[in-house]
Amino acid sequence: MCDLLVIGGLGVDVRVRVPRLPLPVVDSVTVDPIELRVGNTGAGVVLAAHALGLRVTVVDTVGADPAGAVVRAALAGTGVRTVLADDPAGTRRSVNLVDPDGRRMSLYDPRAPEGPPPFAAAQLAELVRDATHVHLSIMGWVRELLPDLGDVLGEGVGTSTDLHDWDGHNAYHRPFAEVAELVLISGAALGDRAAAVAGTLAPRPVLVTRGADGADLHLGGGVQRIPAAVPPGPVIDTNGAGDAFAAGIIAARSRGATWAEAAGYASRVAAAACTHDGMEYPPALLPRA
Repeated sequence: MCDLLVIGGLGVDVRVRVPRLPLPVVDSVTVDPIELRVGNTGAGVVLAAHALGLRVTVVDTVGADPAGAVVRAALAGTGVRTVLADDPAGTRRSVNLVDPDGRRMSLYDPRAPEGPPPFAAAQLAELVRDATHVHLSIMGWVRELLPDLGDVLGEGVGTSTDLHDWDGHNAYHRPFAEVAELVLISGAALGDRAAAVAGTLAPRPVLVTRGADGADLHLGGGVQRIPAAVPPGPVIDTNGAGDAFAAGIIAARSRGATWAEAAGYASRVAAAACTHDGMEYPPALLPRA
């Protein structure tokens, strides 16, 4: 058994520190050393959950390329169980521009593979049955298998998904929202439509995250403000903060916290994550519940 199964979302981040966002339109900008390291949303949840003491399994595709080697090496250094398939399209990657305040802009290359899903529904169903909670990354191959996994995901298994900057209209995201017990959405693209969009996903709890402005917990027809926590040090890198937030909720819920308590704890986890450069968190950086 594992505490958390993360399906999809592995990749690498090319982190570039820039003097400001948006960048000026000039021929060239001198920046600090550019680094390639493990990243993307699934890796962020996996590594934060592992740092919080959860037993984690991740299943996904990774390319047989230098970027894939970075992902495999990072995961090999943890106690995380990996179920990986080679992806002929290569490893997903993001170029993340980070300004001096830690804000970022991500340029995402999904490397969407062609052909059938890399895993059979029966294989994934077996992994789901061995997990207490399943987190679904919004990968295309995962979406294709959702109809076949609906029943097993509803058999006493906690489920969550992060729809990131969903605008509330794009039909691609809807199947993830409909199968998950908990939905996380960035408030960036929703604006004042957040409550209406959350209402379409009721009765499941919806957390609309707003970065340094905290989050809104939509539950039971009401909205509870979840204030952002004060970082325990200088903000260095906000990459992975939302994933750490998701991992914090999952960890707290596994220990019996209410949704509001879990969200409050998750804010502390995300704040601590912002004080570290990258997603490979050192021991004791992320607060235990």
